[in-house]
Amino acid sequence: MLEVRRLTKVFSIREVVSEVSFKAYSGQVLGYLGPNGAGKSTTVKMLTGLIEPTRGDVLFEGRDIFRNLIEYKRRIGYLPESPDLYGYLSAFEYLQLVGRLRGLPAKPLEAKINELLRLFSLFQQRRSAIASYSKGMRQKVLISAALLHNPDLLIFDEPLSGLDVTSALVFKNLVQALAKDGKTIIYSSHVLEVVEKLCSRVIILHEGRVVADDSVSNLRNLMSLPSLERIFTQLVVPEDTEAIARQVVEVMKY
Repeated sequence: MLEVRRLTKVFSIREVVSEVSFKAYSGQVLGYLGPNGAGKSTTVKMLTGLIEPTRGDVLFEGRDIFRNLIEYKRRIGYLPESPDLYGYLSAFEYLQLVGRLRGLPAKPLEAKINELLRLFSLFQQRRSAIASYSKGMRQKVLISAALLHNPDLLIFDEPLSGLDVTSALVFKNLVQALAKDGKTIIYSSHVLEVVEKLCSRVIILHEGRVVADDSVSNLRNLMSLPSLERIFTQLVVPEDTEAIARQVVEVMKY
């Protein structure tokens, strides 16, 4: 279980994440949502140990992650929203590097890499430089890297970015299979239709604070709204989006 207690992050004098608390359980897909600037990415960076909170705690299986950071990082898989890849390496070489850094044995590692690349339709290009890959191909390399060491906690930040229809379907089925296998999954995305289908629970962040934390069905019933998109709009979108769209069309005609 991942437990977040009153997590707060202050940059200069601005509090970008404020008193965020929640628990994520084994076998659960937890959607973590919010508009741009809400504090999602900052929260994710704290959950992965990339930055420390100003106040509050992140506990994994009851232990403070910042007191056991190396051990904690062995247990997590992270797919970042804006990743960097070594373009001069091939997919096989990159995953081999990741596996060795994680201390995986050489022979099983090679077999695992080849099988993952085959399943993600990258096997034929496994020896080509990543610089020659499309965005979707790079995303599949990163997904493979996040899964390579069989982590207990997975944090996905905009995981469908660049994926074609088939790959996106595979990934959505994969998330469900991982949850059934007992993994704890944090899923951050702006694609609300996918979140609504995949996530057993959602947290909505606005201006650094949690404004909703429940299952989608409970939120729909409580707010008498038909979809997660309508719930999200009601909670965090102050503007009349339809009016803005009409105004953009009018501006185009100037």
